[in-house]
Amino acid sequence: MSPLHRNNIVIDGLNISKFERSVFEDMRRGGLTAVNCTVSIWENFQKTVDNIVEMKQAIREHSGMLRLVRTAGDILKAKKEDRTGIILGFQNSYAFEDNIGYVEVFKDLGVRVVQLCYNTQNFVGTGCYEPDGGLSGYGREVIQEMNRVGILVDLSHVGARTASDAIACSKKPVAYSHCCPSGLKEHPRNKTDEQLLEIADANGFVGVTMFSPFLRRGPDATVDDYLEAIEYVIDLIGEDRVGIGTDYTQGYTTDFFDWITHDKGRYRRLTDFGRVVNPEGLRTIGEFANLTSAMERARWPASRIRKVLGENWLRVFSEVWDD
Repeated sequence: MSPLHRNNIVIDGLNISKFERSVFEDMRRGGLTAVNCTVSIWENFQKTVDNIVEMKQAIREHSGMLRLVRTAGDILKAKKEDRTGIILGFQNSYAFEDNIGYVEVFKDLGVRVVQLCYNTQNFVGTGCYEPDGGLSGYGREVIQEMNRVGILVDLSHVGARTASDAIACSKKPVAYSHCCPSGLKEHPRNKTDEQLLEIADANGFVGVTMFSPFLRRGPDATVDDYLEAIEYVIDLIGEDRVGIGTDYTQGYTTDFFDWITHDKGRYRRLTDFGRVVNPEGLRTIGEFANLTSAMERARWPASRIRKVLGENWLRVFSEVWDD
């Protein structure tokens, strides 16, 4: 692990692994300062609360390695304490159901990032795998409430029209926490140059994912292919609005992918990723430092490396959470 990786803030803006001791140990091995950990996708209010209870119990059980993140300052504390900060995040607003009051309830429980839609239609808007009707009236209220209480709006799996509506509606920065550019590979989950510029022009943020079906060379991708995607986005919108959102799914089998790729987790199949394998050099979370090494081989300035590894995410979190 290079000193540049070891000594600086490293943030993964999206991780949906099977959160257990081996994964937490790998986060530490990979030098991660903080991780946005998914605790809800298709789950309703009650099941999501149960997931949060389980995650908080895991944080307590592994308190020597982990701490719960509620503020940007907690990320700095995690770095100082040599622990990994756990950020509670949703990949769907489904858990809000049709009750606007649940937004603040989840904020009080520790949730700090919520993606509006996961691939398909819900009360708030439309995902990226079906015709997009745009943000609903209720969706506008949800965004306003998320702005008020300090939860980051995530648009990664959201349809283009709903995303545009959300960007225009939000008074605080919004993010694509984990996406890749369509300019390198056409895919319903990837974002066009116009979409990336749109969110950047609105003071938003882009976390670039290494999920191999979205990278140019798919399952043949390496850490350098991931770096190619990050550099593409930086060249387009600048180095101050780009970070990392790996989308690690460590510890899960194909049954998990079958569940997440069906509408509401049960019904029609929304997509098929085919063979999913992390890029060579980043097979596991514990290899995260290899990304920094690739940046150094590519002769990135140290200032850019620090920004993309974590400083940029830290700034956005501070703007949204700590107002």
